[in-house]
Amino acid sequence: MKILYAFIICFVAGIGAGLGTGFAGMSAAAVISPMLITFLHMEPYDAVGIALASDVLASAVSAYTYGKNKNLDIKNGVPMMLAVLVFTVVGSFVSSLVPGSTMGSFSVFMTLLLGIKFILKPVMTTRETMDAVDPKKRLLRSILCGAGIGFICGFIGAGGGMMMLLILTSVLGFELKTAVGTSVFIMTFTAFTGAVSHFSIGGAPDVLSLIFCIASTLLWARIAARFANRAAPATLNRATGVVLVILGALILSVHMLS
Repeated sequence: MKILYAFIICFVAGIGAGLGTGFAGMSAAAVISPMLITFLHMEPYDAVGIALASDVLASAVSAYTYGKNKNLDIKNGVPMMLAVLVFTVVGSFVSSLVPGSTMGSFSVFMTLLLGIKFILKPVMTTRETMDAVDPKKRLLRSILCGAGIGFICGFIGAGGGMMMLLILTSVLGFELKTAVGTSVFIMTFTAFTGAVSHFSIGGAPDVLSLIFCIASTLLWARIAARFANRAAPATLNRATGVVLVILGALILSVHMLS
């Protein structure tokens, strides 16, 4: 009975995490961690490690799907990823010097607000508009934005998926599909780094919960990514917005229960 209960919690958490990853490049940690902590009474450090491990394959399969549909900008994604990785370490170090720096509800409210934004003000940038931007300027902006995202993530402990999507669409002028594809590509490597660090320091997590979460998140991320790449821009904006608002409300509810 205990195993069945754990499976249900992990499966439900995986649905939310997978849909968030496949549709919007959202970090699985935002959904899986609070679910495992609240309903399975798991240690927060272990819960984050499982969430990051779930992120790796879900982001990888999503990135593959977006890349196969030519909705992935590796040229700007790699420098941005390197900047995120480096400045996450810098942000973490600075955070250790400042007492009382916590994640709070930053990522929850960002998820809700970004969802509302996509519903009310869809990202309708076209590939032609993207290509019109000077490549050197975009590369420089990608590195600078990656540094900013990494520092904020490291400083307050919030996942960078939502920030990356916001920056890619609003600052760098990416159309939505390419923004999500590039975001999940970057998250594959950042999540892998985080997962390895967690397991190296904290040891092996609960194996069944790990397997259940990875399998469910991978399944639903694959479904969401395939739908997203086939959808018209207006439909994708609405679907992404609705998913983010629902997930934001769900995460907020779980936080209130914990």
